[in-house]
Order: sequence, then structure tokens, then C-alpha cells
Amino acid sequence: MTAGKIICAGLGPGDPDLMSLRSYRAIQGARHVAYFRKAGRKGQARTLVADLLPAGVVEHAMEYPVTTEIPFSDPEYNRLLSEFYDQWAETLAEMAQTEEVVVLCEGDPFLYGSFMHLYTRLQGRCPVEVIPGITGMSGCWTASGQPITWGDDVLTVAMATLSEDELARRAADTDALVVMKIGRNLPKLRRALERAGRSEDAWLIERGTMPGETVQRLSEISGPVPYFSIVLIHGQGRRP
Repeated sequence: MTAGKIICAGLGPGDPDLMSLRSYRAIQGARHVAYFRKAGRKGQARTLVADLLPAGVVEHAMEYPVTTEIPFSDPEYNRLLSEFYDQWAETLAEMAQTEEVVVLCEGDPFLYGSFMHLYTRLQGRCPVEVIPGITGMSGCWTASGQPITWGDDVLTVAMATLSEDELARRAADTDALVVMKIGRNLPKLRRALERAGRSEDAWLIERGTMPGETVQRLSEISGPVPYFSIVLIHGQGRRP
């Protein structure tokens, strides 16, 4: 039996007011807080809770060994990340023998969140509670001022890291589309949407629900965009 546990708090899309009360209470009562970040950065999750952490909380920054420095397809990428998750799962499981640790996660932890890789490694080793959160994509399509789906619309979520052929196929075969992880993949995504005949329907949302939020037609964007921008194509399906 353990005296502690791991609580993963979904923080929502970025606006602290959109965090659930359950996550808020977990953070307010935390003695230990862990969060992912890139080396040398404060980390988005830590930034979101800057005004919420209680005095005296012990912070544990989980710094990725690699992000975009080498391709996802490189075996070394998976080896480094697997080792990273193994080590932190071991550390958190040991802490949870005596302490409650709150792990911060932007959006919803079970939707492309980094925490899921710890979650699978922690099974059977200590109690784990996951608090869901509003997704980043939900915050972005709400910011666009248009419903993302109507009636029987099919919604597809894709990563811009996919091949151009795969992106074009997915865009052509769906009613509504969300594309994540844009950044330097934008030229490839543009070509894919043009091939699918969907480029004029696409919107790009940067920093959805956060300070500096922008909502623009993709066709009006000329310069580089952040990695965590989202491209949307709204469904136009059945309605009364």
C-alpha cells in the first residue's frame, strides 16, 4: 500500500479561467508539482499556473531530452524519449509511496498529452488519478466563432507531421478537420489542402484562448507560425 498518489491535472486550453474546479483544487492543495518543459524554457504548463501554486510547493521540472532537433522517424528519437519517460515514471512512483504529486498537463491529458506515456508506465506501481480538461482544439474552434461540426459531420484530427499525401487524403475524406503541430510543417500542409480542394476553407488559430490569440484565414498567412498553432476546417453538415 502507498500513502500517496499521482494526480494529473488537465489545465485546459490556456486561459486559466477555463480550468476545471477539480484541477484548480488539486493545484491549490499541492505539495509537489511536476511539469514537462523544453530545456531552458519555463514551460507552458508551469506558466499557466504561475499565480495558482501555493507557497512552499516543491517543483519538479521534467525536461525533454529532445523535441524537434532530430526527426520523429529517427530510432534515436524514440530511444531518448522512452528512456526519459522510464526515468520519470520511476521517480514519480517512488515519490508516490509517501507523497501526493500533481502533474500538470495542458489541454486534456488523454488527448495527445505527454502524460499518457507516464500513465502507462505507472500502472500497478502507484495510484493514479487523471483529471480531464477542455482540449486545446476546443478552445480554438470556439475562438473561431463557428461550430466545428453539424449534424452527421465527421471530424478528423491529424498531425501536420504526417506526409503530404496522407494529409491530402485525410483532408479530402472528411467533413471537418483539425490539424495540429503546424510550425515548419506549414508549407507541406498548404500543398496538401490545395490538393484536397480545401485550402480556401482553412483557418489558422494561434494561442487559442490565451493572450495574443489570433484567428485568421490560412490563405492570409504569409510568414512562419508557431508549432502549437491549429488549423481548422469547419463542417457544413445537416442542420434544421
